[in-house]
Amino acid sequence: MQVFSREEYLGRVRKTQEKMNEWGIELLFISQPANMNYLTGYDGWSFYVHQCLLVSLDQEEPVWVGRGMDANAARITSFLSDNNIYQYADDYVHSLVKHPMHFMADIIKDRGWDRKVIGVEMDQFYYPHRAHVELEKSLPNAVFKDANTLVNWVRVVKSDKEIEFMKIAGQIASKVMKTAQREIAPGVRECDVAAKIAEAQYSGTSEHSGDYPAIVPLMMAGEATKTPHLTWTEKKYEKEEAVLLELCGVYKRYHVPIARTMYLGQEPPSLMRDTGKTVLEGLAAALEMVKPGAVVEDIEETWRKTIQKTGLVKESRIGYSIGVNYPPDWGEQTISVRPGDKTILQKNMTLHLIPGIWLDDVGFEVDASFYITENGIEHFFDDSLEICVKR
Repeated sequence: MQVFSREEYLGRVRKTQEKMNEWGIELLFISQPANMNYLTGYDGWSFYVHQCLLVSLDQEEPVWVGRGMDANAARITSFLSDNNIYQYADDYVHSLVKHPMHFMADIIKDRGWDRKVIGVEMDQFYYPHRAHVELEKSLPNAVFKDANTLVNWVRVVKSDKEIEFMKIAGQIASKVMKTAQREIAPGVRECDVAAKIAEAQYSGTSEHSGDYPAIVPLMMAGEATKTPHLTWTEKKYEKEEAVLLELCGVYKRYHVPIARTMYLGQEPPSLMRDTGKTVLEGLAAALEMVKPGAVVEDIEETWRKTIQKTGLVKESRIGYSIGVNYPPDWGEQTISVRPGDKTILQKNMTLHLIPGIWLDDVGFEVDASFYITENGIEHFFDDSLEICVKR
């Protein structure tokens, strides 16, 4: 069931090992499930318990370590040989007297890696404080370094096959948005629309299945449009109110987000129309800047200078890198389109620009998800950017 060829996975491992050498790391201890998936293909809903992937400079294949009942998932979904798959007993789970890190440390010792410089992902959702304490205590002869986004930066330039997957995810994203816009209407409950969105996400297209998103549908209506990260309620949509939608299409864990604004009424208020016009002008100017060799912070500066003539200000970043991911986030934790990010764009980087505005008087959300080509960009979907007015 592995998604990519063994050769592609091994190429990713080699690139990771090259970066490990650059960072002065001899053994990489990976806890982030997207990084585990990227390097091996492993795909299971097992990240609520401790698991890891070990990448050494002196071994071609990584080593997977996880809960016993998930070991067969590693055999089914990854390219790893059976001798590089280890499973710990279930009495390690939520134990007060033993910890999975003890088991993982023993494997590191058995492999002769316990005196190495070990890189760990210090700021990942899946590597809590106690995990580090127990691992460090169990490996007193090791030197630990923070390698939080090492693999993330390897992931930032996609292969052609990954781009193909994201194109499929883009098709699903477009279907998902069209579903939401069709179903949303005065008198309809938000939760019922959310159910239809989930159905569209999971069913995918007639050729390809969908997948569960790293972020649930974000659906803000009325007063909730003042903020970007609220979900659905049992409230019914009302006439003459705005709706902000941030949704996603997912294929084989590859994410393509899509965000749009709706208005349920005859005509959006002038402030909303004017704000939307300004945001779209800024987005268009920013997109014109995107090509290989461009510097990320210059894209944000173009956006900011385009909208500042109207007095509109956006303090937060306007975009980030996307790709393979798991809950609770579909961003890659690498590129952030904001001042100070001096990343130079390359072909096959994949970005999500979302210059949303969330103010007390008006909310407006729109986006573009795309990949960088030799000369510019190609969008993953072509849905209208204008406010969807539903009378």
